[in-house]
Amino acid sequence: MFGIQNYTSFIAAILVFQLIPGAGMFAILNATARNGVGAGLGAVAGTILGDFIYMVGAVLGLAAVMYAYPFAFGLLQWFGVAYLCWLGIKLLRAPIPDSGNTPEPKKSGALYFRQACMISLTNPKVILFFMAFFPLFLRADASSMTLVAMMAHVTIISFLYQTCLVLLGNVLTRKLSSWPPARRVATRLAGIALIGFGIKLAVNNR
Repeated sequence: MFGIQNYTSFIAAILVFQLIPGAGMFAILNATARNGVGAGLGAVAGTILGDFIYMVGAVLGLAAVMYAYPFAFGLLQWFGVAYLCWLGIKLLRAPIPDSGNTPEPKKSGALYFRQACMISLTNPKVILFFMAFFPLFLRADASSMTLVAMMAHVTIISFLYQTCLVLLGNVLTRKLSSWPPARRVATRLAGIALIGFGIKLAVNNR
């Protein structure tokens, strides 16, 4: 279908990729918990934009350029480590009252959009994933439209899954709102998770 080889396996692989917890998922859940559905959807849009840019880069062969200039590739990875750890430390240090009646300071979805996009773009290994992923489902006679269809599938499925994540996260946040420390615990866990992903990226870079 759409010129994609092993179409069912292709869809299943995208779903599995979405289910793997990552820094982007925690950014989406954190945005939703702190400022609701609008903020969560802003983070979703940022994550999808970052992934789409890397998909286009994979199709255009930017991975080959990154292999040719490993210093630039490594520099971008270390920037990603620093950015994730910085965001995590901000969450760990953020003053959060335990009172469930104290409203969370409102922040625009645009802020979470930029944060999520940066988190996505500071993991250059994503481009290598797409570079290896797409050829698995391409026939020898595939056209450029097949690659367009593949990118569209990844984008649409990512959007639907992450939107469901936002809606479920918002429901869970509402249910936990009666527990005063919920906001503090969720924020601290998100901070620890982001730092953890930063450390994991740093270890993999060694």
